[in-house]
Amino acid sequence: MKMALTINVAQVMVLLVAASLLGASQAKTVVVGGNEEWRSGFNYTDWGQWAFQNNPLYINDKLVFKYEPPSASSSAVDLYWMPDFYSYMTCDFSRAKLLADATKLSGEGFTVALDQWRPYYFACGQSDGLYCKRGMKFFAVPWPRWFK
Repeated sequence: MKMALTINVAQVMVLLVAASLLGASQAKTVVVGGNEEWRSGFNYTDWGQWAFQNNPLYINDKLVFKYEPPSASSSAVDLYWMPDFYSYMTCDFSRAKLLADATKLSGEGFTVALDQWRPYYFACGQSDGLYCKRGMKFFAVPWPRWFK
């Protein structure tokens, strides 16, 4: 005797709503760079790989970009959303969107909600993209919670 598996649209909708509610209740907040925060001279590629292996990001998690105000040995930073992988890799800011300047990044920092299952590309545009070219860029691809 064969048993057919049938799922109707209403059942699928209930499952999706339940999964999204579960995801929202378990959302976490992560400071990009950890204790190093968002600053020049730090390798965000290595940190991002470590974070993914030890604490992957999921939809509805939040990223906080923050930094200590500039001192004699450092300068102000900013945060741009890069529109695509090519812009991110080449540090091309021609279509990038400024998310936060130095004042928004100090103190509690600037928070970005990862609300979709897609790549998010971020970079610092200071010194005509030089900081980005030296590694001050970060990307994240949040996973749906059911991949846990």
